[in-house]
Amino acid sequence: MLPTLFGVFLKIGAFTFGGGYAMIALLENEFVQKRGWMDQKEFVDMVAIAESTPGPVAVNAATYIGYKMAGTAGAALATLGVCLPSFGIIYLISLFFDAFLGLKLVDCAFRGIQICVIYLILSAGWKLWKGLEKTPLNLLLLGSVFAAMLICSVLAVSFSSIFYILLGGLIGLAVYGAARLKKKGGGQP
Repeated sequence: MLPTLFGVFLKIGAFTFGGGYAMIALLENEFVQKRGWMDQKEFVDMVAIAESTPGPVAVNAATYIGYKMAGTAGAALATLGVCLPSFGIIYLISLFFDAFLGLKLVDCAFRGIQICVIYLILSAGWKLWKGLEKTPLNLLLLGSVFAAMLICSVLAVSFSSIFYILLGGLIGLAVYGAARLKKKGGGQP
C-alpha cells in the first residue's frame, strides 16, 4: 500500500499545474472513480477540511488521504510524494531562472498552462457541485460565496484570507447554534 500511495501522489504532484485547486479534479478521479478508496461524500468533506486547515490544499489532501489509507507512514509518504516534484522543478528553475524566463517557449507554455488550470478548477467545482447536498443553506452559502467572489473580482477588492476563514467560522457557529436551539426547542413538550 505504501509504495502505491507514494507513487500515485508523486504522479499527481508531477503532472498538476496550478496548485491545489487544480489538483482536486485529479484527486477525485484517482481516489473516488479509479481506485474507490473513498466515496463522493467523503471526498467533498476531505476537500472542505483541506481548504479550511492551514497550508496548501494539495498537501493537506495528501496528508488526509495518506493517513486514511495507511496511518502515519501513509500520511508522510503521500505528503512527500506530492511535494517532491514541485520541489525538484522549482530547484531546477532556480538554477537557470534568468535564462528560463527569457525563453519564448516558456512564456507560451505558461499561457497554455493557465488555460488548463482554469479548466481543472472549473471541472473540480462542477464535480463538487454535483456531489453537494442541495439544502437551502448550502445553496445560500454557495450563492453568497459566488457573488462575493464576483464583486471582489470586478471591484479589485482584496481581503486577507484570514478574514474569509473567520467569517466562515462565524457563519458556521451561527448555523450550529441555531440548529442546536431548534433541536432543544423541538424536544420539549
